[in-house]
Formats: sequence, structure tokens, C-alpha cells
Amino acid sequence: MSEPTDFDDIPGTTVFTTQRSRQGFHLNQFCMSLMKPENRERFRQDEQLYLDEWPLSDAQKQAVLDRDYNAAIAEGGNIYFLAKIFATDGKSFVDAAANMTGMTPEEYRAMMIAGGRSPEGNRSIKEGR
Repeated sequence: MSEPTDFDDIPGTTVFTTQRSRQGFHLNQFCMSLMKPENRERFRQDEQLYLDEWPLSDAQKQAVLDRDYNAAIAEGGNIYFLAKIFATDGKSFVDAAANMTGMTPEEYRAMMIAGGRSPEGNRSIKEGR
């Protein structure tokens, strides 16, 4: 994993830095390959086989297979690239974000319409807030 940064102190947030970009390069390239219909079909036919064509870590592959987007982000995935996976699955961005936050899509949508998460308690891990 990467060296800790000041960004790591933001609860529930993973900042996509150049270090994370390098870590997730092949994962994000895999995601971009899903823009082509023929690649989406190959992935749907045999996910493991298609993933094995990419130089991904075991943790990256498992995150994709599990559709664990939080784990994929921790492995260097960028949510805008990962969106290609949930779009391939016929899921919306709201569906994926709700899943990542442990909410139903309806709960997530209502939270966002109401202004999003409160910053209270979400400013600093070190300060216990």
C-alpha cells in the first residue's frame, strides 16, 4: 500500500492521487476496456478469464468479482473508471454509490436531495470527529 498522506485523515474519503493512479493503472485500463461492446460481452461470458488477461493484483481482481467498489478504490481504482463495471451490470451511479455507503438507492437519493452528508463528524479521523 502507499505511504500515508494528509488526505488519509478524511473519514470515508479516498483521494485519487498520482500514487493511487499508478497503483490502479491496469485496473482502470481494464474498466475502460468495457466501453467496447465486444469486451463487455467477453467479460459477461467469463469474468475471471477476462480479468486474467490483465496484469491486476489478486486483490484488484477480487474487488471486481465481488463488485466491492470500496475495495477497488482502495486498490487504486477511480470511481469514474469503475463506473464502466456497474454500467456493464446495468446499474446506475446511484445504485453503486448507495451500495458503497450501505444505503438503499432510495435512502441515498433522499440524502443527496437533502444536501448530502453532514460534515459534522466527518472532518478528521485524528481528531476523532
